[in-house]
Amino acid sequence: MSIVTVQLGQCGNQIGFEVFDALFRDSHCSQGLCSKRENEAYQASCKERFFREEESGVPVARAVLVDMEPKVINQTLSKAGQSGRWKYGQHACFCQRQGSGNNWAYGYSVHGPKHEESIMNLIQKEVEKCDSLSGFFIIMSMAGGTGSGLGAFITQKLQDQYSSSLKMNQIIWPYGTGEVIVQNYNSILTLSHLYRSSDALLIHENDAVHKICAKQMNIKQISFRDLNQVLAHQLGSVFQPTYSEDGSFPYRRDPLGDLMEHLVPHPEFKMLGVRNIPQMSENSLAYSTFTWAGLLKHLRQMLISGAKMEEGINWQVRPPLSGLPPLGKMSVHKDLHLNTSVANLVILRGKDVQSADVEGFKDPALYTSWLEPVHAFSMWKTQRAFDKYEKSAALVSNSQLLVKPLDMIVGKAWNMFASKAYIHQYTRFGMEEEDFLDSFTLLEQVVASYGSLGP
Repeated sequence: MSIVTVQLGQCGNQIGFEVFDALFRDSHCSQGLCSKRENEAYQASCKERFFREEESGVPVARAVLVDMEPKVINQTLSKAGQSGRWKYGQHACFCQRQGSGNNWAYGYSVHGPKHEESIMNLIQKEVEKCDSLSGFFIIMSMAGGTGSGLGAFITQKLQDQYSSSLKMNQIIWPYGTGEVIVQNYNSILTLSHLYRSSDALLIHENDAVHKICAKQMNIKQISFRDLNQVLAHQLGSVFQPTYSEDGSFPYRRDPLGDLMEHLVPHPEFKMLGVRNIPQMSENSLAYSTFTWAGLLKHLRQMLISGAKMEEGINWQVRPPLSGLPPLGKMSVHKDLHLNTSVANLVILRGKDVQSADVEGFKDPALYTSWLEPVHAFSMWKTQRAFDKYEKSAALVSNSQLLVKPLDMIVGKAWNMFASKAYIHQYTRFGMEEEDFLDSFTLLEQVVASYGSLGP
């Protein structure tokens, strides 16, 4: 089954390019550490999901590119074309000459209705080229104007027009220190609208990705391209093919459907985070060896302690044992908090994957009381190695991980709203104060629901 990707705004288009490039590079890598037959099946499965073949023989990304300014789209098309490996469709782009000026309301209320027909037609044409549609993967930021405002509008229209197809939004959470003065408004409006129209929100925080670049990749001067390549690696490690349900060859057919089924058991809980291990520079990798036991021990502790990356894991947080209170709940250790999960998916790729033991992720103490670990935990695997790693593991988690950043962003937006700061920039494009209040109410409920998961 195929996934149609919708790249929105500067952020969505730049990340989208890196994702397709990483997927293509990995599927054509000769270091897959598996049989030729299996490697060919892996390639075919990746291609069916993300690319289609043109008469010229060059694979074409199953994607629609949307931005309100032409510069980034032109750069993206050119980079893909120059790679010579794959390209974007000739008529798969929509751009204008005027951006959204970091104003969510302008993207949502002006650009959205004005260009709805043109954009939805492009998406429909891409859908028609799929033999079987798994759903939509929508890449956008939530702090600016086009990606966030127009992104929320288009997601809503996809829900109206393709109600039976799944929609997953990959959202870039802004730096805490701020890129745009009104980013907190844009963020709460984006999140609250997507909570109504999307099936799952896969969230990446810029601050966390930045730390991975600095601490684990050893990059001295970090560019947006560095951040985007880390993101693309994480997304590739989730979306590349894995064995079907019984753990045997061939590969599973419906990646989006399987992700939703395993990770979103209730519409109140649809915020997903991704962690990867190992993730390091080529230089460090040359001197490193990994065991499944070591990788999974670290990944489990990252989950329990809410760590976003391998470095700096807090090993003191632990789940409760035989009725004792968890260390994270004891008053002496206020900073130690057990990150409770709704559902987790571990994806293992590489050598001797059959020997990996994931029993530690099935501990009932890691999960909410209303879902048994047998339903809350899943594992996907493949012998086929990913990227340059002989063994690698990814964790997609629906847990309390994002409660704190969400609560902070809602609090900051509320403080601005209470003093009526910048509200006029939104009301002049048809929004009302009531729309803000609706967003606050919905997101406070989300914070409360995730907050109540713990023991």
